[in-house]
Amino acid sequence: MIKVGVVGGTGYTGVELLRLVAQHPEMRLQVITSRKEAGLPVADLFPSLRGHVGLAFSDPSRAPLSDCDLVFFATPNGVAMEQVRELLEAGVRVIDLAADFRLKDIAEWERWYGMTHACPDLVDGAVYGLPEVNRDPIRSANLVANPGCYPTAVQLGFLPLVETGVIDMGSLIADAKSGVSGAGRKAEIPILMAESADNFKAYGVTGHRHLPEISQGLQHAAGHPVGLTFVPHLTPMIRGIHATLYGRLVRPNIDLQALFEARYANEPFVDVLPPGSHPETRSVRASNICRIAVHRPQGGNTVVVLSVIDNLVKGAAGQALHNANLMFDWPETLGLTQLPILP
Repeated sequence: MIKVGVVGGTGYTGVELLRLVAQHPEMRLQVITSRKEAGLPVADLFPSLRGHVGLAFSDPSRAPLSDCDLVFFATPNGVAMEQVRELLEAGVRVIDLAADFRLKDIAEWERWYGMTHACPDLVDGAVYGLPEVNRDPIRSANLVANPGCYPTAVQLGFLPLVETGVIDMGSLIADAKSGVSGAGRKAEIPILMAESADNFKAYGVTGHRHLPEISQGLQHAAGHPVGLTFVPHLTPMIRGIHATLYGRLVRPNIDLQALFEARYANEPFVDVLPPGSHPETRSVRASNICRIAVHRPQGGNTVVVLSVIDNLVKGAAGQALHNANLMFDWPETLGLTQLPILP
């Protein structure tokens, strides 16, 4: 059993991570940090964890993180990069659920995130934690960059098409919708109930931070640059991402259903639905599953892929736990077999 630390345990991703780690048979929570809530019992802030998490929040400046075997950072962008070097030097393995190590191009990262990177020399050694792509590198990694939620849904939907070159790589479109929990656990007017309920809107159309991450992954899969238009939307629900993806076929005789089924045949957390299906976000709620359906409207040359995930699980905490299972050579599904909840 390994000792686990969670830095930033008060957000939605943090509490989801605590829920999953607390149920994992090979993990023991050692320390959970929060500068604001230091000293407060975790279960007082999150009654859902009562009886399962007995720790109190620790001040991050005094938390014994170096005593852990694995530390998860469920923090805002820019936090992990200030602390990772010391942990790695102490022999601690790290999974960052924020964006500090996702982009390999440091100048691009600094442009999108508006800050100077604190440890650019560590970026090349960080492994991008999409298990369906980087399974073997993740196993031996000491630093894993957990993917973003939109990038997970979009990349998994596009990968079979991009890897085989059956679509025009210059005109990919990702039309994605997310629940409000994707904006984090904070008080901001746009995500107040009276603002987000009974409403639907696009945002970040001229540029979103997840665009370079998605492009980087698809370019790696294709072996050359891709042209991608990515438009995110905010929906009046708490959890879930629905990505509708469009591409133009350049190999019209391809059996798309067979292509997707073959690509994900051995993936425990990707479910390719039968022809004609329309996956729903509620079909994956609270689970680590990505459900995908592929369509070819009117038998034409446009392929439409529907990809749904729970943004807090497969899009964040569940994927981080999947990465940890790989890093410590445990069964990939260990601690992640929870069924989706309905209604």
